Amino acid sequence: MYVQFAFALAAAVASAVATNKALGPANRRERYRTSLFRESAADNREEHSENPIPSGDGVNLETTQLGEIADAAERGRKPFSAAVKRGLDIILSLCLLAFLAPLLAVTAIAIKLDSHGPILYRQRRVGFRGKEFEVFKFRSMIVNAETNGPQYAAVKDKRITPVGSIIRRFRIDEIPQAINVLRGEMSFVGPRPERPEFVRELEREIPLYHCRHMVKPGITGWAQVKYEYAASVQGARTKLRYDLYYIRHSSALLDLLIVLMTVRVALFGLGSR
Repeated sequence: MYVQFAFALAAAVASAVATNKALGPANRRERYRTSLFRESAADNREEHSENPIPSGDGVNLETTQLGEIADAAERGRKPFSAAVKRGLDIILSLCLLAFLAPLLAVTAIAIKLDSHGPILYRQRRVGFRGKEFEVFKFRSMIVNAETNGPQYAAVKDKRITPVGSIIRRFRIDEIPQAINVLRGEMSFVGPRPERPEFVRELEREIPLYHCRHMVKPGITGWAQVKYEYAASVQGARTKLRYDLYYIRHSSALLDLLIVLMTVRVALFGLGSR
């Protein structure tokens, strides 16, 4: 099945590259002009049409206390629990890089042929206890995509390259973060690491948002497999409910369940990027 998937992806990438060359650089470099936290009709639709969190999947931000989240995070840092999680992190990361090595090579070549710029890029993110680090990802946007300042990625974002749209849909752009896991900056499963510029704003807007940093961020997580990509304050608030649920119920079994759910999401390209 892996070979079939790799061939299918290679064919899709080749098609995207050809389309990109036909469109020309002018259309590829059209800039996406929106402010960081724009109060837009799209945000309002997200707020009022958002599917409610199923019972048992997320926490209630109005009733959740800081102390209970802190206690749950502390339990996860006990020697045995921490050793089990670190062992899973290393095993899963090494397996991911080894098993998908051919796919990573195809992706690297496609990115290089598709658009000017580096294959990998580094970006500052906020991690455990608010410490910043540089995350590794496959480049999925044009070079200098944020000349107007930090911006959320949007649906049909004009900054995303043709190959970038494919690798984002199937979460391939996230795979290099396994390097961050092996370096101890991230865990395989945990809250999504966010950018410092966004974190400062979200901590002002959303109660308990800082609690996400009581555990290491992850390549995948409960919020990532249960909810689409958050592109607004309201979306970040919803994802926080899932993140805090994960912290409260974190275990090796839950991590393995999330990994299995991530495989399903990646194979079928589910969710918004």
